[in-house]
Amino acid sequence: MFDARAASRDKDIEGFRHAAIKWDVEGLSLSTIDHVAHDDMAVQSKVILPQRVSEKSIKQLISALTDLYLKHRTNISRTVYITLFVALINRIRHAIQEQKAASLHHAQVRQRPGTSSTEGEATIRKKVELNREFFKNLLRLLKIVIPGWRSKELRLLLTHSFFLVIRTLISLYVAELDGKLVSSLVRGKGKEFLVGIVWWMMVALPATFTNSMLSYHQCKLALQYRTRLTNHIHDIYLSNMTFYSLSTLDDRIKNADQLITVDVTRFSNSLAELYSNLAKPILDMIIYNYSLSRSVGGEGLFMMSLLVQVSANVMRVLTPPFGKYVAEEARLEGEFRFQHSRLIDNCEEIALYYGHEAEKDTLDKGYFTLIKHVNRILRRRFYHALMEDFVIKYFWGALGLMLCSVPVFFKVPGQTLRGMGDRTESFVTNRRMLLSSSDAFGRVMFSYKEITELAGYTSRVSTLLDVMDDIQAGHFEKKLVSSAGTDDNAAMLQGRGEIVESPDIEFIDVPIVSPNGDILVRKLSFTVRQGEHLLIVGPNGCGKSSLFRILGGLWPIYGGAVRKPPFTDIFYIPQRPYLSCGSLRQQIIYPDSLREMHDKGVSDADLLRILGTVEIEHIVDRVGGWDAEEEWRDVLSGGLQQRVAMARLFYHAPKYAILDECTSSVTLEIEKAMYDNAKALGITLMTVSHRRSLWKYHGHILQFDGQGGYIFTRLDAEKRMRLEDEKDELDLQLRAIPEIERRIAELTAL
Repeated sequence: MFDARAASRDKDIEGFRHAAIKWDVEGLSLSTIDHVAHDDMAVQSKVILPQRVSEKSIKQLISALTDLYLKHRTNISRTVYITLFVALINRIRHAIQEQKAASLHHAQVRQRPGTSSTEGEATIRKKVELNREFFKNLLRLLKIVIPGWRSKELRLLLTHSFFLVIRTLISLYVAELDGKLVSSLVRGKGKEFLVGIVWWMMVALPATFTNSMLSYHQCKLALQYRTRLTNHIHDIYLSNMTFYSLSTLDDRIKNADQLITVDVTRFSNSLAELYSNLAKPILDMIIYNYSLSRSVGGEGLFMMSLLVQVSANVMRVLTPPFGKYVAEEARLEGEFRFQHSRLIDNCEEIALYYGHEAEKDTLDKGYFTLIKHVNRILRRRFYHALMEDFVIKYFWGALGLMLCSVPVFFKVPGQTLRGMGDRTESFVTNRRMLLSSSDAFGRVMFSYKEITELAGYTSRVSTLLDVMDDIQAGHFEKKLVSSAGTDDNAAMLQGRGEIVESPDIEFIDVPIVSPNGDILVRKLSFTVRQGEHLLIVGPNGCGKSSLFRILGGLWPIYGGAVRKPPFTDIFYIPQRPYLSCGSLRQQIIYPDSLREMHDKGVSDADLLRILGTVEIEHIVDRVGGWDAEEEWRDVLSGGLQQRVAMARLFYHAPKYAILDECTSSVTLEIEKAMYDNAKALGITLMTVSHRRSLWKYHGHILQFDGQGGYIFTRLDAEKRMRLEDEKDELDLQLRAIPEIERRIAELTAL
């Protein structure tokens, strides 16, 4: 016991010896100190004297260091702040350099027009990060949603910023008023307290108005952002057949509808919320911390900020990857929901197999996996909540109390606290400002999640814009077939042909390529003049539909030249016609509007005569008139839909019509009426069909063999009919040969 005391005393006295060299402590000499330090058997009264002397000496040493610090306080503070500022600038500079080096490939010039192959998944999921690419994309979108200095969006943003400043100033005044109210209570000043209450109620009026205006401006900004961005996307998406090329010729965007409707809305809301949730806390931190530094000193505020930052970093290191856990939970939820959807979709087959027990086992297994993962997350959240609650509520709360007590226990330059009321007012005001500053700091910390969400929405919307720009420039990326990887095919896919406007249709050495890069015909050449009707036949997948899509401008031309009339002179009718939303009249005149119909001098009586041509004039009365609106795909049968499509053709009366199996669901009598009326209107027909009844309406035939070859020649319907009949007879005879040989063998064996 004495040895422990001696060791502790030796340590204390050794420090005191150095202090005693500079200060004379109440006449005590170094020899006396050495005597006390090395006298292990001294009585207790001799030990107490050096301890008291040591405490006084330490207080004097601290007082001397404090005086020295206060003397050079300004220079020390400036040095610390300048060092922190330089370190921050250097860190930002290094981060920018790293991100610039990582994103050099994004600055490359766009590839020349062509179709390139994508490896693996067609749509590559990029890792969303707060990097230079994010800020570049965000700036691009900001230029769209805020187009100029005189735009409505900028005026709303400036007004929103004005109210943010006003709310912060009101909060600062409320903090001071709160301190005065508590001070008047402590001192028993009833009149001052009532005056403070009156001012409190008066401040409530502008405060509530400011909060309401902030909420209004945030919603209005989000709406304006969405309107600007949606209009911009629609202008690109619905021009030059971009909507078709995006879904058919390019694999990078799989859900354009969700991007335009959902992600644009979320981006707009996130951008509007982030400005309010980030600008206000930063402004609060600057103003409140400046006011606190004047009340409690910048040193205390700096030390507290340093401790908070250190503890926050420790919490960040110890925080489990909840983002990963939530993503996994969402995946398991999706799988469990898909299992139920699959049960509903195949309920009849499962019921016939009596497979309910097997399906129950599958559903139970999926639910057990989900619940097991959820329980794991709950356990991790429990331990994380313990740490977070202790650090944020109690540790940071203790630091705040210590910071607010600085003016009470220490003399702060510029602060004069004379009595209990002044101390109470200072403490309450400082604590109110500290709570507001802490709340702002917490919102800035939690805003990282909001910024990450904004980065995700920014990446998705920017990707949509980039892909649409590529498509309009003629560059496509699609997962191609293996044959597209050969040198010849790859070179062909990178090439582009020529389109020339002409009254006739002519293909000159044009390759027919499917969207997946499979070359169906290397060089196709034929000519169709007005009045020369063309029949196109061939097996499935030989290039018939691809030919029409090239002719309609939907697919790119990879070589050669195409001469064709403008789009308004070519009309396309598929096997299953498109019926738009709207009235019965709009189904006939689509895509014209009612005004365009009247401008053409067409009346409802004319439309009724057109319907009479295809013998469906009765549907006008059946559905309730021309203005009746229905889900026409469900109301009309397949045959009626094809007749409506032909009526649409007769209304527009183009120079050329592409008919793709458009009479497969009608009778031969109606088919004859359709083709006779089309030829009477001077429409040149290009028909894809295997029905022999249509041969007599065409003068030329384009026949694909399915192996990359084709024949283009005149069509003699009667002669071809005789040859086809003869061919059918020979086929029957050939199929009968095995049976004849078997019978001959039986007869020979007798």
